[in-house]
Amino acid sequence: MAQVIGVGGIFFKANDPAATREWYGRVLGIPFEDWGGVVFLPQTAAAHPGSGTVFSPFKAETEYFAPSAERFMINLMVDDLAAMLERCAREGVQPVMQILDEPNGRFAHIMDPDGRKIELWEPRPMA
Repeated sequence: MAQVIGVGGIFFKANDPAATREWYGRVLGIPFEDWGGVVFLPQTAAAHPGSGTVFSPFKAETEYFAPSAERFMINLMVDDLAAMLERCAREGVQPVMQILDEPNGRFAHIMDPDGRKIELWEPRPMA
């Protein structure tokens, strides 16, 4: 039987891809390869109980992605939200929202240079 087994990647347009890669590398520590992307290996996320990939359509009228005008946002799993927010702050990036006590983890939202909302998620083991 044919079935979807996961999300294979996130691909998006950027006004200046090199500058966008530089920002994600500097602010979030994402180690881009020479070919222009990065592969997040499943075993890295699997080492953090509660992590997983979510695929979830939202209503067109949702305000959850605000202040971004994009029709999507990117959720990135992090191992230590407080430390990641400190890293962001050192680069002048402040969260536009924080949700620190949810059953499935802690969250903060930041904006990338192209106006996309990035949700940083520190997973919590699921009950």
